[in-house]
Amino acid sequence: MRLPKAPVAGETVSGGVFDPGPGGKGSNQAIGAARLGAEVALLTAVGDDDFGRAARELWRREGVDARHVVTAQAPTMVGFILVEPSGENRIAIAPGALDALDATAVAGFRAEIAAADVLVVSMEIPEAAVVAALRTGRETGTRTVLNPAPARPLPDDCWPLIDVIMPNQTEAPVLLGLADGHGLDDEDLVRALRERTGGAAILTRGGEGALIAQESGLTRVPPHPAGTVVDTTGAGDSFTAALAVALAEGRTLERAAAFAAAAGAHTVTLAGVVPALPTRDQLTARIGNAP
Repeated sequence: MRLPKAPVAGETVSGGVFDPGPGGKGSNQAIGAARLGAEVALLTAVGDDDFGRAARELWRREGVDARHVVTAQAPTMVGFILVEPSGENRIAIAPGALDALDATAVAGFRAEIAAADVLVVSMEIPEAAVVAALRTGRETGTRTVLNPAPARPLPDDCWPLIDVIMPNQTEAPVLLGLADGHGLDDEDLVRALRERTGGAAILTRGGEGALIAQESGLTRVPPHPAGTVVDTTGAGDSFTAALAVALAEGRTLERAAAFAAAAGAHTVTLAGVVPALPTRDQLTARIGNAP
């Protein structure tokens, strides 16, 4: 719902415009990657309801392999998104069927993980499924990318399973278990994340671009010009999808992040999530002759 302003506690705000549409981080990222030319297999869970059936039809149209998607007894996940005129958003989620996704479901997806160039895991699913997926990626030699959203502290044995972790500025302190007023700046945060994984960390910073921490040092990724910001919902999913595609194509992490920044910049200029995920042609046109 697009609103003149987000309500505070106890306040009712009128003047909203409601627009229903598909979402979910894993689904968004799968569709985003498929539109950029990747072969994508998705593991998630939906209910035996209208939303679940609509999701399967959407994945079919977008060319996402959803053969392993679980049908659960609970309703399909729903989210309520409030978007202000600035494009900033507030999101509340009822996970529903996603809570049924477990390590057993991941075990049935092992062949797909092993065949992949990149495994992307987001954290709308239960912790057991997150850890099982990352561990399977490590065991099969597939590069693992964790988009830790919604953020929550990770178990200690999960960190070494991550090749690339990519939170935003709000999520990073949560992952590290830091309290308010922790005093760390963005460079401190991304270095601390890299030290936990032993791999690489990308801290996304919206209009300020991103920071990459690797064993070789720190790299700044400048923001890609976005023009008029309409809706920031889905920008992180678009960034994640594009990063994964670029890594699968063999680009360096720095070049992959620059490609992802362009995808995120495209997404914020359009309302909604799935309608705003760029195709390869749209992203190529936005980047132009940039390296």
